[in-house]
Amino acid sequence: MSLREECGVFGIISPNPTDVASISYYGLYALQHRGQEGCGIVVNDDGVFSSHKDLGQVGEVFSSAVLSEFPNGTMAVGHVRYGTTGGNNRRNCQPIEVNHQKGRMALAHNGNLSNAAELRNELELSGAIFHTTSDTETICYIITRERLKTASIEDALSAAMNTLDGAYSLVLMSPQKLICARDPYGFRPLCYGKTADGSYVIASESCALKAVGAEFIRDVEPGEIIVFSKNGIVSRTEHCGKKNKKLCIFEYIYFARPDSVIDGVSVHRARLHAGRILAQAHPANADVVIGVPDSGLDAALGFSQESGIPYGIGLIKNKYIGRTFISPGQSTRLNQVRIKLSAVEASVKGKRVVLIDDSIVRGTTSERIVKLLREAGAKEIHMRISAPPFLHPCYYGTDIDSSENLIANKCSIEEIAKIIGADSLGFLPVSELCELCGSNDFCSACFNGDYPTAVPCDTRKDRFEQKLSEIKK
Repeated sequence: MSLREECGVFGIISPNPTDVASISYYGLYALQHRGQEGCGIVVNDDGVFSSHKDLGQVGEVFSSAVLSEFPNGTMAVGHVRYGTTGGNNRRNCQPIEVNHQKGRMALAHNGNLSNAAELRNELELSGAIFHTTSDTETICYIITRERLKTASIEDALSAAMNTLDGAYSLVLMSPQKLICARDPYGFRPLCYGKTADGSYVIASESCALKAVGAEFIRDVEPGEIIVFSKNGIVSRTEHCGKKNKKLCIFEYIYFARPDSVIDGVSVHRARLHAGRILAQAHPANADVVIGVPDSGLDAALGFSQESGIPYGIGLIKNKYIGRTFISPGQSTRLNQVRIKLSAVEASVKGKRVVLIDDSIVRGTTSERIVKLLREAGAKEIHMRISAPPFLHPCYYGTDIDSSENLIANKCSIEEIAKIIGADSLGFLPVSELCELCGSNDFCSACFNGDYPTAVPCDTRKDRFEQKLSEIKK
């Protein structure tokens, strides 16, 4: 098991009708690293919503023929999905659309509610009927319920935020407005910018703004609601400052693209610094430093710069594996690491190698990568991890939901090194995490168990599917 990416959200509002579907397509392409299970786009053409969503990557779901079916519009919202709640099926693809008494709404969500089960149970007891098994639909229901009692959609969102707990970065589209919001902890990133033609663009990461020609303006603050409409921009801050900021530190270590800047910190520089810290904390006598693509490359460069050991390209990643890749049955299963990664023999044969990766979850992937390098002739392999050991599950959008599946929770570092076949192993010290982003304003619960919110009673990713199957019985 390797660590899985998160979701990515995107939104655009234009002063004039234009091809917002294609702009969203390019924005989602830039966010593809945050989720490859499914994706979707909803276009607003003068209050009429048109949508398409399906399983697969952006290039698979949105062909030129599909994009040509969208009308020009003034707004659109998009989403790329890796689900941490709910199974991998089409009905869980986002954005989720809702028709209610006061209009229509489309919602894209990145994060994970820590009180999703409690909220869903409450809604079901009041008569709500759910069509998906993701917590995003729960958010939609809460907002819709509040909308029936409030004067505007932004008032409804603000009221809903009093009920929601956990991680959520949202892009919400109504017939007249595009709205974004970030939970009061700021677990997940969210920013916005502006294009030369006056369109405003919202995205999970700044790299998506650049992809569509938008100039970065600023990050959305934790707890902030920003309303974009023909009347301009309105920032609402009634939820700001209520919680201590807890941005997921793994955005810097793994999730975000290196060319993104999150809350004023360059992801590339954070990873370079992680590599330098590793070189200081866990030096090695070696001939070459290599990184596991993609998130291990920057840290490997930092390790090389600090240690003076040459940096090399030792692993090549196949970037063209999408939903159409056929996974063989268990009896004929090939080692999928060999399909995704290939060792560069010329870089590692006969050499002592420092291998940099971003994490070890179960250890199986690390074991296979070490084996690849051994088969390519590496003399020694000293593995260094640009994160501390995972000891606890995550409830805020990262696919780490079971302590018993975390190898560091059961084995010592020396035992892990032996299991994966490395000559030595070193992790980033927990005490050095603040050096990556220059502050202590981050969540590191997966490393130290210090959770900002109450821990959910049921943490299974498929808990809502399980509930449905139990009812059928």
